[in-house]
Amino acid sequence: MNRIDTVVFDIGNVLVQWDPRHLYRGIFADEAEMEHFLAHICTMDWHVEHDRGVSFAENAARLKTRYPQHAGLIDLWGDRYLEMVPDRVPGTAALLRRLKREGRTVHGLTNMPGPVFPALAARFPELGLFDAAVVSGNEGVIKPDPRIYRILIARTGLDPVRTLFVDDSQANVATAAGLGFAVHQFMHAEALDGELRRHGLVSPV
Repeated sequence: MNRIDTVVFDIGNVLVQWDPRHLYRGIFADEAEMEHFLAHICTMDWHVEHDRGVSFAENAARLKTRYPQHAGLIDLWGDRYLEMVPDRVPGTAALLRRLKREGRTVHGLTNMPGPVFPALAARFPELGLFDAAVVSGNEGVIKPDPRIYRILIARTGLDPVRTLFVDDSQANVATAAGLGFAVHQFMHAEALDGELRRHGLVSPV
């Protein structure tokens, strides 16, 4: 078996929590109205264009032509985006720090609007520990498209068969596995800790 010496982390819902409900629950008085808004207006299909590099302003303008009565709510997505990220995912920052203390190479590969990553790194300093971070909004391509994984490979020189890829999305994990990575679909830090120890990447605490 190839020895794993590198780890690639997804960020959203692996290292930091992300959900637009964290923002919009404080805006809508009625939970059902909020869910309808997120299911039919500011949808994930609409949001993914931010991850592809479309600016908040441009993407909001398109949507406001269809839903002018919701213009203010749509603008909040970009204006108050960081409120969708309330805190860290419990336990994973400590694992990232342990990996770095033990001299492991650690990269980030995230679907995220380009301007958001530096703001999050300022708020969560552990994101500055990555040896390299590939952010979809800066590349114009998103996971699970194999092209963004190949961007990371080319930029860092990592060997997929010596790299553990960690992501909460089954589709993203499947693409990584197809490219030769060892993979772990993230559920919680305890399971990831066990996986890191299984590969000898961190010592028992």
